[in-house]
Amino acid sequence: MLPVVAAAVAAALFGHAFVRLRARGRTDLAGWDRAALFAAGLAVALAALVSPLDRIAEHDLLSAHMLQHVLLGDLAPALLIVAVRGPLLFFLLPAPVLGPIARSATLRALLATLTRPPVAFGLWALNLAVWHVPAAYDAALTRPWLHDLEHTCWFLAGVLVWTLLVDPAGHGRLSTGGRLALAVALFAAGQVLTDVLVFSFTPLYPAYDGAEGISAVRDEQLAGLAMMVEQLLTLGTLAAFLLRPRIKSARLAPA
Repeated sequence: MLPVVAAAVAAALFGHAFVRLRARGRTDLAGWDRAALFAAGLAVALAALVSPLDRIAEHDLLSAHMLQHVLLGDLAPALLIVAVRGPLLFFLLPAPVLGPIARSATLRALLATLTRPPVAFGLWALNLAVWHVPAAYDAALTRPWLHDLEHTCWFLAGVLVWTLLVDPAGHGRLSTGGRLALAVALFAAGQVLTDVLVFSFTPLYPAYDGAEGISAVRDEQLAGLAMMVEQLLTLGTLAAFLLRPRIKSARLAPA
């Protein structure tokens, strides 16, 4: 129920910002493509948390649990942050809420620290490592509060790194090259886990013993492949958009 409520609140905030910008005649900043991207991001997050995938991930397949994590911690944040880039981001919160936040030096300092590239990447990598320790992974399956914390950590870590990759507020903390480097670092860190899972020949997670027709080892290998494919799609798409202007300029340059 909580994910549905959170999604409803997020949709209401986006709708408020969307209508305000369009009422000012800025349909170029609040196009229907943005609404579609935001809706897709919410749909992906809800699919990870309240669809049959959640039951399968909790009880049957490690690969389903991995798919749940990459949807919640990577694809959903990517879609949501791309959707709100630019002025939409600053219209999300009502003025009575945004004002005190903007005036809080402590909160501004905290956000500035969290969005420093080394800090954001470090927290993302730490989240990836901690939650894939077999003891922590299995414990989350038997303790609902810990499972909820796990999902929250995945989403927040994803929001941190995708804020740097997309730069929705235009802070310019990273150059185009820096954003590409961060994307490569994220993929490389993910591949460490992928390699462990794909090339493992013994079950690493006791809570999962495979499902009918699939062994625990094959399930682990599929989990690694799920992460690799998802990262290739999301980070690869980002890299293509970042490189597109340079590729276009190179093509138009005189021989």
